[in-house]
Amino acid sequence: MVAGAAVAAALATQAHAQTKQYGPGVTDTEIKIGQTMPFSGPASAYSQLSRAEQAYFKSLNDKGGINGRKVVLIALDDGYSPPKSLEATRRLVESEEVAAIFGTLGTANNLASRAYLNKAKVPQLFVAGGSQAFNDPARFPWTMGWQPTLHREGVFYGREVARRSPAAKVGVLYQNDDFGKELLAGLKEGLGPDADQRIVSAQSFQATDPTVDSQIVLLKDAGADTLFLFTYAKQAAQAIRKTHEMGWRPTTYLTLGSAYIGSTFKPAGLEASKGILTGGFIKEATDPRWADDPDVKAWFQWMKEYMPGADLTDTLNIVGYAYAKTMEQVLRQCGDDLTRENILKQAANLKDVRIGVLIPGSIINTSPTDYNVVEYIKLQRFNGTSWDEVE
Repeated sequence: MVAGAAVAAALATQAHAQTKQYGPGVTDTEIKIGQTMPFSGPASAYSQLSRAEQAYFKSLNDKGGINGRKVVLIALDDGYSPPKSLEATRRLVESEEVAAIFGTLGTANNLASRAYLNKAKVPQLFVAGGSQAFNDPARFPWTMGWQPTLHREGVFYGREVARRSPAAKVGVLYQNDDFGKELLAGLKEGLGPDADQRIVSAQSFQATDPTVDSQIVLLKDAGADTLFLFTYAKQAAQAIRKTHEMGWRPTTYLTLGSAYIGSTFKPAGLEASKGILTGGFIKEATDPRWADDPDVKAWFQWMKEYMPGADLTDTLNIVGYAYAKTMEQVLRQCGDDLTRENILKQAANLKDVRIGVLIPGSIINTSPTDYNVVEYIKLQRFNGTSWDEVE
């Protein structure tokens, strides 16, 4: 009888081992993931993404987590510095032993860590940056973006201008790094073969520059009547405010990653921001057209409970919520196989996933050869309080 019991216990242990496969950062009670964020520095406004994501995982954990496991998001400050981001990422992997890196902000910061994470075979998921470099599964299979790619967004704007304003004189303000240059390259492709003639001036700036006022003056003096702001929120607010103060009223397009009422338009001035165009991909929660939307209503209730006092007009809160919901989907698909290999596999096999706070028509599908997550965008115009779709 004792021998039989021992055999039965051994078989049960073996079956348990077969059904639960864990990699670093995972136990029966916990899944650790990590990110770096600019809690300080020139892009600190974007750290609100992390606060929303952490609040979402807390709400998820309060409901029992994922298959009984709490999701722990460890977020370290990188000051929006690529070297600091790499150093912090190494700490997350080697000291904290996280299962995956999730939602780190910035094209340059993520590129700084990409080679290291791919060599270490650590998932670098749902990068908060739109570079095409984050959809390169052939060379960097462990890295995946989330938002529409910068190049795709730039092409979209170029085609819109070519269609709507074929005689437009285009001026561009762009951040002098991979982020700004990729948007500019996409814009030129969308404008067509005569793009260099149509762009009357392109002015760059460094992310650490205290102001972009001089670049705005140069763009106005060049005769631009259509302005593209390929900037983060701080410089976008400066540029919008400066154009308004100068009495210059170009048709202005703002990259979707900065088209936020709370972090961009309020500092710039709502009146000064009226008429700004962008490529929308997520519901602006305070927009009256979503007042009766069940997913937006659920988000408001969640905000009331888990982010009381947070600015409801700051779109970063609903974007962070959507990022975290996508990560939740991946971890749920993993079941009890929570190895790094399977986390990546599930992220690369999202099928007809609908995140309710994305605009209607947006369905997430990924594959091992195409890592694009959010692809659907629509042109929209800020009316001073909310967004109107532009047909």
